[in-house]
Amino acid sequence: MAGDVHDETAGEWRGAGDRRRNTERRRQLMFSLVYGGLRPRRRNGRRASDHHRPIIDWHGPGLFASVVLVLVLCVADGLLTLRLLAGGAIEANPVMALWAYGDGHRFAAMKVLSTGAGLLTLVALARFRVFRVLRVATLVHAILVAYLALIGYELLLVDRLS
Repeated sequence: MAGDVHDETAGEWRGAGDRRRNTERRRQLMFSLVYGGLRPRRRNGRRASDHHRPIIDWHGPGLFASVVLVLVLCVADGLLTLRLLAGGAIEANPVMALWAYGDGHRFAAMKVLSTGAGLLTLVALARFRVFRVLRVATLVHAILVAYLALIGYELLLVDRLS
């Protein structure tokens, strides 16, 4: 075609309207994450077959608020758990018990990291359905309600300790 050139170094044809750069875009990870986070493009699936299970870049403010509140409540849960453990309580979660009785900083880090990783996975799959019935985003909101109940229960226990 007219205007096409052969790039001898790359061994491929490039059209005159080709906008590709020679730099490797995958090496700009942090830039891509920040740019994509501030300017999301994918609000629906890209193909017709993606509409029943899309993974998208943009989610509504309700999901964002639920995730932030769950993380804040996770920190509060960690602080209340440490307070209860100091008062003689026993950690009921066997996974968290591995870290709860050692260093408080490591316990807090593992608690927030594990909760954050779980939330990140749930947000990525927010439009999927669990057992074809319940959207994963609804599960995030249910986790928020469960955390609120847990914090209320822990506050009652701390009050009994005093």
